[in-house]
Amino acid sequence: MLLYDISREVFSAPVYDGDPKPKLTKLSSIGDDSMYNLSAVSMCNHTGTHIDAPLHFDEDGADIASMRLSQFCGKCTVVTIDGILTGEDMERLLPLCQKRLILHGSGKAYLSVSAARVIADSKLLLVGTDAVSIAPPFDEAAPHRELAAAGIAVLEGLYLEGVEDGDYKLAAFPLKMKGCEASPCRAVLMREPKGY
Repeated sequence: MLLYDISREVFSAPVYDGDPKPKLTKLSSIGDDSMYNLSAVSMCNHTGTHIDAPLHFDEDGADIASMRLSQFCGKCTVVTIDGILTGEDMERLLPLCQKRLILHGSGKAYLSVSAARVIADSKLLLVGTDAVSIAPPFDEAAPHRELAAAGIAVLEGLYLEGVEDGDYKLAAFPLKMKGCEASPCRAVLMREPKGY
């Protein structure tokens, strides 16, 4: 089985404008009158590779701890796009995709509100992007709201360099944090080697 780590390293990942940068604080170090290392991390839940729960843009939406684990593990399709997908683009693309879709766009793979509506009406469980947000900077709220209302998981901040288009198995589980609208995750793609 080939494994592709598509997560960004937390402390070097791009941060969404206005979000705090992650901070590592050493609480104890071996040799400083201590037998062990101990540290604490302070960061926004949307730092690096993370999953948005519906609660992010829907006050009545599920928090990250309430989402079904099956949304985060299973067959997925990686597709390279250039820019912002429209609803028409999405209608052409969805019949070729598994129940989880990952958009590879060199950090600029976005959904328009019309594309988000098409996804909301589909059987898609999760949509991901290598951008810091699934929505373009000029229209952050509307695509997120469409996806949130449909209970679709949003996986953002992926690292897809060297990942070819095609079908994979995805595992990207969030931390179990009750009341939170998002969670960091470790996202991995899996695929059988060619010829198997």
